[in-house]
Amino acid sequence: MNTDQERVGSLPIRYKLTLVYALSFLIALLLAAASVAGLLYGTAIYPTEELFRSFMPNDVVNLCIGAPILLGSLWLARRGQLLGLLCWPGALFFVLYNAIVYVFALPLNAAFPLHLGLVVLSVYALIGLVAGIDGNVVQQRLSGAVPERLAGGVLAGLGLLFCVRVVGVLGNALTSQAPMAETELALQIADVVITPAWVIGGILLWRRQALGYVTGLGLLFQASMLFIALIIFLLLQPFLTTAPFVLVDVVVIFVMGLICFVPFALFVRGMVSKRNPSPA
Repeated sequence: MNTDQERVGSLPIRYKLTLVYALSFLIALLLAAASVAGLLYGTAIYPTEELFRSFMPNDVVNLCIGAPILLGSLWLARRGQLLGLLCWPGALFFVLYNAIVYVFALPLNAAFPLHLGLVVLSVYALIGLVAGIDGNVVQQRLSGAVPERLAGGVLAGLGLLFCVRVVGVLGNALTSQAPMAETELALQIADVVITPAWVIGGILLWRRQALGYVTGLGLLFQASMLFIALIIFLLLQPFLTTAPFVLVDVVVIFVMGLICFVPFALFVRGMVSKRNPSPA
């Protein structure tokens, strides 16, 4: 048997992902610990009203979405499911995005090392995971079965849209010389990290490149979970903080989320159809 093409069940991987599994499980534990700490000691960890309103509801979101989607992807991958393997990078990217926001917004307190550790571990796990997936095999399995052009176009388009937004927000802040809230600046920095990945992954998938098939579903998964997380955040915020509830914001985010939900669902359906072809 060729050890370079070792399989776990039917998973297309180049080498054992034992270390990546361990790191991902540790990331889920750290994320849960950081979120619980924020909920229990919110006034100490988030000393300003702006930080409290932004991160207290987000800690609940991380507990309800961030940790479960990562653990769920791990569980499916361990069972030899390609869906779990390809969603796994997206779950790690979801954690990374949130951790970046915390790192750049929070003061240097007891919670800061947890979020910094999440950033470092997520980057390391992402690199090891993506490098360990055999893109050529994934490409052979999914080519023609998933909506490459639709999914790739959505990812690239959203990435460019968010990139333009970041440039506009930062440019306006510089020209007006108006101070920007810590949370807003941190979000822009996180978007700077995300947008190139969406654009590059979308273009690669559009062009039906192997790396595009490896990363495309995960990026769609991450984008979809970000929209869902934002909706839950907006629903929770009025109950946990003094922020008002704005129904229009929830509706707008849901409509925007459909742009990701639809190609993600079609991608998953194509994978399932490819695995379970209809009888002739």
